[in-house]
Amino acid sequence: MNKENKSKLQDLLKKVAIEQDLEIYDLVIQTNKTPIVIEIIIKKTNGDDISLNDCALFNTPASNEIEKSNLLNCSYVLEISSQGVSDELTSERDFKTFKGFPVNVELNQKNSNVKFLNGLLYEKSNDYLAINIKGRIKKIPFDEVLKISLCTLKD
Repeated sequence: MNKENKSKLQDLLKKVAIEQDLEIYDLVIQTNKTPIVIEIIIKKTNGDDISLNDCALFNTPASNEIEKSNLLNCSYVLEISSQGVSDELTSERDFKTFKGFPVNVELNQKNSNVKFLNGLLYEKSNDYLAINIKGRIKKIPFDEVLKISLCTLKD
């Protein structure tokens, strides 16, 4: 499938998703398999978790749109799934859920040579991230933070 057809297919599926308060997180077309596999990864627009029922309810309208489009002239397998759990913490919900868990904080290095800090997630405010590093609380201004990910704690 060429890029143009993939883009057209993605646009069609976005319309179906919007009708169900969903978004297309990713569309993966595996043309190296027989039949080809179309994997549609969905997420809810309000940030709630995707259930198996959500995937099932999206399957029929998505399949109908694909068939009506005539963009595919071969057999295919349609897989609907969620984006799953990411190691990266981004939402307020993530920070509340994983308080006390080991995190790796990637820094932008503008004020120091330190690129990463490891510790236990302690607190997140509007201005800073606080992590517990071996019993000491370190507050890191958010303008110095590039990425916060779950990890295994390093000694």
